Amino acid sequence: MEHGGRLNQAAKRWGIPRRDWLDLSTGINPTPWPVPTVPAECWQRLPEADDALVPEARRWSGAPAAACCLPIAGSQAAISALPGLRKPCRVAVPHPGYAEHGACWQRAGHQLVPYAPEQLDEQLVASVDVLVCINPNNPTGHRFSRESLLSWHRLLAARGGWLLVDEAFIDGTGIPSLAPHTGPEGLLVLRSLGKFFGLAGARAGLLLGPNDLCQQVDDALGPWALSGPGRFVMAAAMADQHWQRQMVPRLQQQSEQLAALLAERGLSCAGGSLLFQYCPHPEAVVIAHGLAAQGVLVRLFQDPPALRFGLPPSPGALSRLGDALTQANHGKGEPASID
Repeated sequence: MEHGGRLNQAAKRWGIPRRDWLDLSTGINPTPWPVPTVPAECWQRLPEADDALVPEARRWSGAPAAACCLPIAGSQAAISALPGLRKPCRVAVPHPGYAEHGACWQRAGHQLVPYAPEQLDEQLVASVDVLVCINPNNPTGHRFSRESLLSWHRLLAARGGWLLVDEAFIDGTGIPSLAPHTGPEGLLVLRSLGKFFGLAGARAGLLLGPNDLCQQVDDALGPWALSGPGRFVMAAAMADQHWQRQMVPRLQQQSEQLAALLAERGLSCAGGSLLFQYCPHPEAVVIAHGLAAQGVLVRLFQDPPALRFGLPPSPGALSRLGDALTQANHGKGEPASID
């Protein structure tokens, strides 16, 4: 599947050195949590599951004692493993949405039922066995209420179904997490440290849910699925509440500035999160082409046509984006996909 952040590919495609790009194609905090020196022991010994990580992850996420709190190598690890733990069934996935959800369920032989996030209702939920929700949705930013999600979980769990809630972008948004409600059968929540903490390269995430199902995922992933340095970094980042509190208003300001700039350049934001803005546009491919020709990489969606802009890392980068958008709008050429 296609993802943002393919900078090497873009550099080759457009003939612009990697160092000269402004990469806004990923929804990752451009000011990452400052990783400290990793103790030598983390590199020299095999990871141990009874270290400080799980208690810290439980405190950070709000997962109750009745729920399993499974550290994983990014939420993608669970997205890939979970479809193999059910017999083929009907699975509702958001469209548009993070495409790996649908791809993994489809590869495992399940029947996909795509839905528009803003149109999801009880009738559709009653027609499927698994419901995948991304809250807030990536890329549209659509938000689901806690009450709706819990109601849908009850409906699904009553007949052995699952509700899988991907909360990769929930940090700092004020959206209530479903993590405190995990434990009962049929409710699974994914959390990620790659987005808000800016630690995408660490591949750090959590699966929260019923103990038996999480144990099946753990067995499927095998021993030492998360490295010792990864476990250390995860625990330290989640424990740094001061950094987290300071980061939220900073990201809110950057997100508002980005949305204002896009509106000034004629791109209406239909949604987003702290870390990205989503702009449907009939000429999305042309605009993305014009930006890429200037060394500005954004995330392009073609069905429906839209652009997703990550946060520029500095005022200078925001200004560069504004200038590039002006040039792209004035010099529209032949459409060309940059995905």
